[in-house]
Amino acid sequence: MRLRFLLRPSWLALTLAVFAFAAACYTILAPWQFGRNDEQQTQNTALRDSFGAPAVPLDRLVAAGAAPTGDLEWREVTSTGHYLPADEVMARLRTVEGEPAFEVLTPFRLTDGRIVLVDRGYQRPQAGTPVPEYPAAPTGELTLTARVRADEPADSHRVLVSDGRKQVYSVNAGTVGATTHLTISPGYLQLDPGQPGVVNALPLPQLDSGPFLSYALQWIAFGTMALFGWAYFSWREARPGGALDSTVTPSPQRESKARKRKSVAEILADDEAAEAETDTRSSAV
Repeated sequence: MRLRFLLRPSWLALTLAVFAFAAACYTILAPWQFGRNDEQQTQNTALRDSFGAPAVPLDRLVAAGAAPTGDLEWREVTSTGHYLPADEVMARLRTVEGEPAFEVLTPFRLTDGRIVLVDRGYQRPQAGTPVPEYPAAPTGELTLTARVRADEPADSHRVLVSDGRKQVYSVNAGTVGATTHLTISPGYLQLDPGQPGVVNALPLPQLDSGPFLSYALQWIAFGTMALFGWAYFSWREARPGGALDSTVTPSPQRESKARKRKSVAEILADDEAAEAETDTRSSAV
């Protein structure tokens, strides 16, 4: 039966690999890129909406104790209160505009008693010191204008202390709260340029769709190509004369070519035999 080759272990292994790869392309890799594209589009929409929306008080936009949702992120809000510089921490291993940076995170107590986390901006590393110097947070009651941000994923609440300054690995209100023993509302505020306490204002993301949609389509194409390739080679082997067909008698031309092909060892053996025959004839003469 011509389809018996499908049951060979090598062909079964190939079939398993091809179908596993195609399944991963369709169910994991392509949906992952589609999801990232949706996130990028949501961010772009939120940014565009925020450019034309006036700043509103924080408590009107985000309820007390609630985490900001995706449609609220990047909206400009105003907050009145005072900084808590004694509980300030830094976010390390950050990248801003392609360069390494630290971000300064300072808790801010609102007039209603709630505490929110304010990202005051970034500072570049400085040679000769593990932690760069930056302007201190101003004192007294202040009104800030900032953009609402959702927490980054918590990095297991890891904390590093260097030069007496606490450092974390993600901008996350829960992580900073656990480090400073404060109850901080979910999310954080990214300070606008020119606001009280700003160090170097973080730039806004570019309104770019990114390559995620094309990557998703490429993964779908790769999975489809793998299945078509498997189907083509299966069809070719199912036809008489396939490479795995042991019932086909080689043609005279193939046998002749096979005889002409010699391994390196056979060629060396033939050369030695020829030399030995030449030496025998010479000694006989």
